[in-house]
Amino acid sequence: MMKRQQHHRVLLCLALLLLSTGCKKKEVSARPIGAEVHIQPLLGLPPVPIPKDNPPTADTIALGRRLFYDKRVSVDNTLSCASCHDPRDYFTDGKNVSTGVRGALGTRNAPTILNAAYLPFQFWDGRAITLEEQAAFPIANPVEMSQPHAADVSKLGDDPEYRALFKKAFGTEDVNIARVEAALASFERTALTGNSPFDQYQFGGNKNALTPAQLRGYGVFLNPNGGNCASCHTIAPQGALFTDGKFHNIGEGVNDDGDFSDIGRFHETKVATDKGAFKTPTLRNVAKTAPYMHNGRLKTLKEVIDFYAGQGNSNQYLDPEMKKIHMTGQDRTDLLEFLNALTGDVTPNLGPPSNSK
Repeated sequence: MMKRQQHHRVLLCLALLLLSTGCKKKEVSARPIGAEVHIQPLLGLPPVPIPKDNPPTADTIALGRRLFYDKRVSVDNTLSCASCHDPRDYFTDGKNVSTGVRGALGTRNAPTILNAAYLPFQFWDGRAITLEEQAAFPIANPVEMSQPHAADVSKLGDDPEYRALFKKAFGTEDVNIARVEAALASFERTALTGNSPFDQYQFGGNKNALTPAQLRGYGVFLNPNGGNCASCHTIAPQGALFTDGKFHNIGEGVNDDGDFSDIGRFHETKVATDKGAFKTPTLRNVAKTAPYMHNGRLKTLKEVIDFYAGQGNSNQYLDPEMKKIHMTGQDRTDLLEFLNALTGDVTPNLGPPSNSK
């Protein structure tokens, strides 16, 4: 009798094991299946960093491009990624802060996606590390697209054209948020800007690419006691990103009591010295991407230059680089001319695909 009960227990365990194994859902890979394509940087840029688990392919880039312009990624089908990152505005939106679904107002200015592939952190506060991680945030954010990821995946998966595109890019028709992230990130890695007059002068050997005023402004830009701009908007021998990718408190958004309307990086780190610190934005195409600062408060580059000349707004966590600098009126005019020389070319094939909805 005892042996029979033990035998039944063994059979029951085996049955449960087989049942659980059979019901276990096969993991859906978000790694592309196609051949990796090379993303050619423009003059003035270093090689594009590529993650090992998401090499760009022609099919994932094409899929990401279509997703970028598809308004179905928002809860009411009114907004796409391009609504806040418009290629006609160098992938910004020209607003102080962005507008989400149902007219909801965000709290921050939309940064460009151009050259975002090089950044060690994404968003003004660095809450995402990779472009893949960044891609999913706005979809679910209640004041942006306000669409739960499950609903987003369901919408896309109901479209036979999308299922075919996901199969072509990833090997199966399965649509999940990891694949959406991978495709969007691959497309965004192709969104580059360079070959400006500055690049032609600095990296292309054309010493006539900058005007005399722009050359003087370049000197002000580099001078630690002048504009002191290059301390954060960096220029390297192998390429100029015009951002150090770090976070700095420049005093923007602080009131007379030293309180910040937006605590910035502190929201992520909870480190006191990160209060009011925001990621250094790139200066490429800066003359075309007003307004400025994380809150869009400053409308012109002249206002920005005057803000820094006045050492920002004092507070206990003000960045040490926000020091007293010396710029004459001519220096400020020349610096503005130099910033105009940072407007460059943008890689092709970034606009809406012909089959976008």
